[in-house]
Amino acid sequence: MTLDDFYFLLSPDGERWLRETAAPPITAHNQLQIASRLRRHLPPEQAQSVMETTLLRQLAAVKFSRAAAMFFVRAALEQASSETVSAYRARRFAQAGAETIADLGCGIGGDSLALTAKAHVIGVEWDPVRLAMAQENVRIYGSAARFQPLQADLLELSPLPVDACFFDPARRDEYGRRLFSVRQYRPPLSLIDRWREKVGNTAVKISPGVNYDELPDEAEVEFISVKGAVKEGVLWFGDLRSGGQRRATLLPGGHTISSAEMPEAAVPIVQPQAYLYEPDKAIIRAHLVEALAQQLNAAKIDADIAYLTADSHHTTPFARCFAIEAALPFQLKRLRHYLRQNQIGQVTIKKRGSPLEPDILQRQLRLRGSQHRVIFLTQIRGEAAVLIGQEIYNEE
Repeated sequence: MTLDDFYFLLSPDGERWLRETAAPPITAHNQLQIASRLRRHLPPEQAQSVMETTLLRQLAAVKFSRAAAMFFVRAALEQASSETVSAYRARRFAQAGAETIADLGCGIGGDSLALTAKAHVIGVEWDPVRLAMAQENVRIYGSAARFQPLQADLLELSPLPVDACFFDPARRDEYGRRLFSVRQYRPPLSLIDRWREKVGNTAVKISPGVNYDELPDEAEVEFISVKGAVKEGVLWFGDLRSGGQRRATLLPGGHTISSAEMPEAAVPIVQPQAYLYEPDKAIIRAHLVEALAQQLNAAKIDADIAYLTADSHHTTPFARCFAIEAALPFQLKRLRHYLRQNQIGQVTIKKRGSPLEPDILQRQLRLRGSQHRVIFLTQIRGEAAVLIGQEIYNEE
């Protein structure tokens, strides 16, 4: 999409075509028909812009509450954080007293939407189309007066006189493949070294799959999950740090745990007890399983496996809890016998530390019966094992 195409979308004609194209929603069944209609009435570039914008607005609804009025390019939408995550980050900037923030690589403005609710923001972006979209998207959220667009090359731009900066580098290559090394980010993570000489309060969005060995020692790394799925990591510098070098935060509840809560003594390793805890993936990614064990007065079943066990049940937002009714050395014949004996005909198979493939095992079990159980393929003190139980759901 060019700037001319984008400005057409902002015109009365463009708004009318976007409105008509969005009702009814585009589906696999009507997409070709709608595209053909647009091409009959509009130049190819404008028809494509209307079609793509309508499709991206539909996809963006899971991230943005006002997606139906916003503007996107596909790559920027895929990288954009959800409102839930962006709002959480913006609160951390506000708690540090940041009143002016540089949003470096602001893209279509996904984070600026939240940041401008708390501070004045300079949105820096090299792509003129994305920058124009960011300006319009911020206007849609009612914060246009607190957003200053700046088209600039981050590799050439000198640090700005701001209280804090947020850096969101591209984490995919030109083919859409994920980049996990911070050295491959575009621009690379090293860009902030120059900025931090002038702006100590800096945050950087990183891939949750980042290699710990590449992370600066002076940063606090936080992994954020939303409803159990790890969405992203963030590096916090300066006064944006909150204590501890690692943190896991669960949204939308805002529950958080840090390495400052790690126990001094090693967590014991024991045989499975009455309850098994499966920590949230953000807890695992932040290497905070032991901190959670201390909260729950729990132990581990294996030195290298992120399952916790205890003889009593504790309600926690940080883990799913299962009542364990059997713990067996893994033998297919023995497992099959147990399931048949207890009329278990439906299973959910989880694995951690096991080479077995759940789909293959599911077929081998030849299940019959009406009961449902959860099966854990794992290790107990280094030996292959299977645990069988039922989930205990937290009361809302």
